Amino acid sequence: MPRAPEALAAAVTDRGVPDRYAAPATPAHDRLADALADAIERIDAALETFYDRFPTASSDDLAYGTTDNMDGWTTSFWTGLCWLAYEVTGAARFRDAAEAQLETFERRLHAGETATHDLGFLYTLSAVAGHRITESERYRDVALAAADRLAERFLDAPGLIQAWGDLDGDDWTSGRMIIDTMLNLPLLFWASEATDDPSYAAIAETHARTAADHLVRADGSTYHTFQCDPETGDPLGGETAQGYADDSCWARGQAWAVYGYALAADYRSRAPYADLSATLGNYYLQELPDDHVPRWDFDAPEPEIRDTSAAAIAACGFDELARRLPSADDRVPAYRHAALATLESLAEHYAAGPDADGLLTDAAYHRTEGDYDECCLWGDYFYVEGLVRATEHADWERYW
Repeated sequence: MPRAPEALAAAVTDRGVPDRYAAPATPAHDRLADALADAIERIDAALETFYDRFPTASSDDLAYGTTDNMDGWTTSFWTGLCWLAYEVTGAARFRDAAEAQLETFERRLHAGETATHDLGFLYTLSAVAGHRITESERYRDVALAAADRLAERFLDAPGLIQAWGDLDGDDWTSGRMIIDTMLNLPLLFWASEATDDPSYAAIAETHARTAADHLVRADGSTYHTFQCDPETGDPLGGETAQGYADDSCWARGQAWAVYGYALAADYRSRAPYADLSATLGNYYLQELPDDHVPRWDFDAPEPEIRDTSAAAIAACGFDELARRLPSADDRVPAYRHAALATLESLAEHYAAGPDADGLLTDAAYHRTEGDYDECCLWGDYFYVEGLVRATEHADWERYW
């Protein structure tokens, strides 16, 4: 049985907030508002190409290809960008595009790849977001069907959602969880709220606690993946799939954890999850270079290879964390500072030029397979979400 949240948070060393974030930030609201306006213009320019199709996960020479929605994990980030653009501008063409894409998500549930934890990514930004905005029962039904599929991947003995592969298989994927799943859990938390059925949230919270037991290391860093025996629940060990080494700290994974535990703190009204998010966030902040954008892996001997997608996720995570901590907590201004400083650096130094399809350059999808220094679709999404958060659009409510 995973430990209680209080014990999980207490078991991890907190490196503290770096001094450079201690003073309240002086936000460059005009600069961030301009960056948001520029991003929406670029989304608008891409609508014709990607109206009912999707950009590839990452670019090739800064150009996205087109793909359908039958496999992969990233298509919904384009749908999420369309919803964000609609909510900021009120322009019907963005809503029309997002709604045109729903059929592909319905079709995928029946005929596409669903044996994956990524159902949370895929159906939160498409169906849950669509339901929040339109209140259409069609979106609700699709989101709940996806939540059911995700819940089926829960393994009772280890108390985790298996990330990939056949649940009856016996291979590298068996009983393996990954840190990315922390941002897939909101689909289950939402499903409990939508149905008054606590079983979805119970699965999500059990997974979050198991992840804290095994994926979170005592020094506040994280494994990318960890395997448990699916029958007995016994821990077998941590490995990487996209990081530098099994014992290294992959920057994007750390960012997933910061944001994911901040969200868990909100859904479950449990302060220890916010404290754990803060401890993980402090590790992340202590490892950053001067421009607030991490190298792709904090232990990789390549400081010049960054991951702007990790930075964008982290910016959203720090903003969410600042909202979950008590207002009098002296960490709140520091995390707001970190979020704003990150977004300002991304806007100033990493915003893509006119020769690129995406919004941010220098993202690292899979460094060890040579996919880096490109645009990544999820990085574009979290950059815009972060800008929407920072510019305080009054009517916007998060999709996660």
